[in-house]
Amino acid sequence: MDKPIVIGVGEYLWDILPTGKKAGGAPVNFAYHASQHGAEGWAISAIGDDALGQELEVLTREYGINMEVAKVDYPTGTVKVELHNGQPNFIITENVAWDHFAASPNAIKLAGKASALSFGTLAQRHEDSRCATRKLISCLPKDALVVYDINLRQHFYNKEIVESSLKMANVFKINDEELEIVKQMFGLSGLATDEACEKLRELFGLKILILTAGDRFSSVYSDGETSFIPTPKVKVVDSVGAGDSFSGSFIASILSGKTIREAHHIAVETAAYVCTQSGAWTPAKNI
Repeated sequence: MDKPIVIGVGEYLWDILPTGKKAGGAPVNFAYHASQHGAEGWAISAIGDDALGQELEVLTREYGINMEVAKVDYPTGTVKVELHNGQPNFIITENVAWDHFAASPNAIKLAGKASALSFGTLAQRHEDSRCATRKLISCLPKDALVVYDINLRQHFYNKEIVESSLKMANVFKINDEELEIVKQMFGLSGLATDEACEKLRELFGLKILILTAGDRFSSVYSDGETSFIPTPKVKVVDSVGAGDSFSGSFIASILSGKTIREAHHIAVETAAYVCTQSGAWTPAKNI
């Protein structure tokens, strides 16, 4: 039986940590962790024709991540990551290669066969990457899971992008801090967490809404079911990529036939384990 094709679209970069640089980018992290849980994971993005891009390409290949990546006339992306008690703060370089990736013929063909695609807000900050993202989503099969992992960063978002992204998606992943921002955007500030999540699901016709709350809990809302799991207590090395590992393992598990609750459990354990390691590309342990 063929593995389901799962695609991450958007940023591809070096996270510059206090301990050195680590390869990453939310869509690539997502694709990696989906592949660790039984999917054929692909990332679609761009790098610069520079030393950082060459190094990133070689390392990605070593990790077995499938890439559809263009080389463009912009520098390879970098993000300075400052850690405070293990929690990351991001300073994201602007006008870099992944801002200018395109929906290539190969990427369009890949999207046409995909079972799921994940995209975010950050990679829509430039018109080139925003148009490419929307083109690829339009090429997906009708029954594909379209995952909007909101990932609000710095000033790189607005209501128009968030609202249009929610209208394209059928799965929405958000954390507790982002939820407060989105509640304000859509006039839901007076609602409790559960009510706000169900209202967002209703407003945008979402199949699934995933809420993560760091070291406290996560909840998954779907038709007729809410799954709540407290976050396991672990010794955090860094939490870079933990959210992406959650969504990648969750989506791959759903596509493999797991129930919402089973997939949620796998995602929680995967994210907790990633937090105990340095960097985002941590091989899956047996869960």
